[in-house]
Amino acid sequence: MDMKWVFLALFVLLLLFIVIIYNRLVTARNRYKNAFAQIDVQLTRRYDLIPNLVDVAQRYMSHEKDTLEAVIKARNQAASALGEVAADPGNTAAIQRLGASEQGLSGVLGRLFALSENYPDLKANQNMMQLSEELTSTENRVAFARQAFNDAVMDYNVTREVFPNNLIANNFGFREAALLEVDAPEKREAVRVAFK
Repeated sequence: MDMKWVFLALFVLLLLFIVIIYNRLVTARNRYKNAFAQIDVQLTRRYDLIPNLVDVAQRYMSHEKDTLEAVIKARNQAASALGEVAADPGNTAAIQRLGASEQGLSGVLGRLFALSENYPDLKANQNMMQLSEELTSTENRVAFARQAFNDAVMDYNVTREVFPNNLIANNFGFREAALLEVDAPEKREAVRVAFK
């Protein structure tokens, strides 16, 4: 009779252990989903600013139609990728597509700003300066939100992969989450110093 109570106690402890691990996994997953929601807010703000920026630039840069169209196309691709990830932040392939589309958008925006240097009236335009400042501010917010998201994803993945959590995670369908990486090739280049 005493062995029966010992087995029952062990079963209850095992069940409690599984519930604690499961709840920890759910909490970590919800943290990275919430962190992505913050990215969603900032990227949506960014995407809303871009058409205004292009509209102002279009008045001055009539010869740069291809660049302006490329910015809008890249913005639309990034917004589409964002919508896909917002529907399922755990979708690894969608996260990778968002990272690639963000990289493409950053590249064409950089080209737009470089071209705007050739148009002094555009650079001096109050709307252009305000939009550029708002876009820069939003870029900083996106970077902070992306870092928070990647930290939450890292925490979730570690929680998911350690033993014995991995046994429970695999049996209850907790998939690996992907980091949101936006590669900027210019950041990887060595700094060149030239003395005159």
